Amino acid sequence: MVVTRFAPSPNGPLHLGHAYSAIVAHDLALSGGGRFLLRIEDIDGGRSREDLAQQFRDDLAWLGLAWEEMPPQSSRVDEYEVAAATLKAMGLLYPCQCTRAQLAGSVYSGRCKANPPPPGTAVAWRLDMAAAMARSGPLSWVDELAGIQLARPDLGGDVVLVRKDADTPASYHLAVTLDDAADGVTLVTRGADLFAASHIHRLLQDLLGLPVPRWHHHALLLDAEGRKLAKRRNSPALVDRRLGGEDGLVLADQLRRGQLPGGIMLSAGLRDAP
Repeated sequence: MVVTRFAPSPNGPLHLGHAYSAIVAHDLALSGGGRFLLRIEDIDGGRSREDLAQQFRDDLAWLGLAWEEMPPQSSRVDEYEVAAATLKAMGLLYPCQCTRAQLAGSVYSGRCKANPPPPGTAVAWRLDMAAAMARSGPLSWVDELAGIQLARPDLGGDVVLVRKDADTPASYHLAVTLDDAADGVTLVTRGADLFAASHIHRLLQDLLGLPVPRWHHHALLLDAEGRKLAKRRNSPALVDRRLGGEDGLVLADQLRRGQLPGGIMLSAGLRDAP
């Protein structure tokens, strides 16, 4: 049975890109006689808002989608801590005090692995990628659009798995991998911009003894300038369309057909692995 999920973070309203992603996940589950799950990813510190989580439910219902709701991330902090402790016991995590400004968006060089922070320093915990890959050996995973992939988690460097911020105890990589396993997701549906993250998640599944799903990285909705729709760019919100009287069922049908509102484009999607 196919089990998919839509897992938004309640730190800003949903936009058309979210609607498209939810519809893809919903329809893939429906066509496979399976289940479509909603999971609220609410461990983004003080930015997570319960009122937005309810808004998300209202938006999805307006689009004509039906779902089963899973426990939110905030109920799973203990599970993240156990997994992190397991990786530490394997000798695969090391402390890092570097800030985002110091890294400037580059792949992490491993500077704190060679120069551990002094005791008492606020630290994140990074995965020692070389040691982790040596432990796992070669791995592969399957994307339904791009085919069989040789896992290359090393392309992302030594990623953070436990953040410095106590209000956000686990990184996206660790939390979503554990969540999908706990919820029984068999087909991970998400945008093509997260294709590279799946290499990392496949490695974590092996290290933690988790089941391995299949993946479906769908195309992205782009604005008139060719940029992915995003909360940080204040892309038009679904709630505004809904409260403005637009018919959500009609909008959902248009998105399925690729009939996009003015100025919105659909990216080419995946034909080969990025």
